[in-house]
Amino acid sequence: MTLDARRVALLVAANTALAPFAIDAYLPAMAALAEAVEASIHHTELSLSTFLAGFALGQLLFGPLSDRLGRKPVLLGGLVAFLLASLVITTVDTLPELLGWRFLQALGGGASVVNSAAIVRDCFSGREAARVMSTMAMIMMLAPLAAPAVGSGLLYLADWWLIFVFLAVYAAFLLWLMGTRLPETRAPNQQVASPRQVLANYASVLRHREAMGYICAASMSFAGLFAFITASPFLYLEHFSLTPAYYPLVFGANVVTMAASNRLNIRLLGRRSPQQNLRLGLGIQLAAAGGLVVMVATGLESLWTVVPLIMLFAGTIGLVAPNAISSLLDHFHHMSATAAALQGTIQFSCGALAGVLVGAFEVDSAWPMVLTMLGAALVGNLGLRVLAGRAGHE
Repeated sequence: MTLDARRVALLVAANTALAPFAIDAYLPAMAALAEAVEASIHHTELSLSTFLAGFALGQLLFGPLSDRLGRKPVLLGGLVAFLLASLVITTVDTLPELLGWRFLQALGGGASVVNSAAIVRDCFSGREAARVMSTMAMIMMLAPLAAPAVGSGLLYLADWWLIFVFLAVYAAFLLWLMGTRLPETRAPNQQVASPRQVLANYASVLRHREAMGYICAASMSFAGLFAFITASPFLYLEHFSLTPAYYPLVFGANVVTMAASNRLNIRLLGRRSPQQNLRLGLGIQLAAAGGLVVMVATGLESLWTVVPLIMLFAGTIGLVAPNAISSLLDHFHHMSATAAALQGTIQFSCGALAGVLVGAFEVDSAWPMVLTMLGAALVGNLGLRVLAGRAGHE
């Protein structure tokens, strides 16, 4: 891989890491935040679903704008909105204020992050795009590992508001980094779409059978992961009685398999297609989800049996996400940000739905999590086979 490819991967990874930090960093402070806004912790957790909804909408709205105006204006504008909303959140004292500003924060985050895949597609295609996305994913995977630990540390130093100050500072750093190091990657002669054409572009992606197979694969993989993320505080802290000090370590253990699967993906791309690697990753996730169901059904569930299977499921996203996204964008060279926006919107919507399925029934067991993960894995595998057809074998 050339130096330019590594530079693009680093810049895009730093930008993409904004989302996992905004989602995971404040989880340890949820109880303190609930007390500050005088709401129950369950109602305060709605701020997570609110963020996912705003993030999905931000990608849907600002992806086409990126194709129209260029990557940098939309990216930098989104970062400014994210920064300002993060600062305002530090002053909220009611739940409606928190939900409203988290939604606006997420809109800015979606406008920023939607450009990541489009920038890679502007610069690379095919196997090279998949390699860059794998390198990008490998760099940014430290964010989910670091975010809960950073949040816990900031909560210990001051209070919940310091976490949002940290998010604002990170957005300011990205503003400087992207403003000074990232060139405009959108082709100057790229056709500009009208609002009517934008809707037609979205419709063309939705009608593209093979593309929807890749979107289904990535979205269901993400849904399974978010089922685990939503359930992890209950699963580890209450169900398995793990102390809070060890929660970030066990939560972050998935990075081990993420790193391994990303390295494996890069090596396999030398002799296999992205579609073949995508099928391999989805198959592994289905096997891991099935194993989790067996562990719970037989009463053999423990940290020693559940954690390795979750690591396998979550870590294999390194085989799924980069190959699904690069395969999708190969079909939409002329509107890569629009296609990425639709994919991101569906992906985060599926993640939000998975979180609702896990938490809505208030069942004090691992069943909601493992069944949601198994269902997502089944739909992802079937969706790729049925929609992508023979292209998934290439």
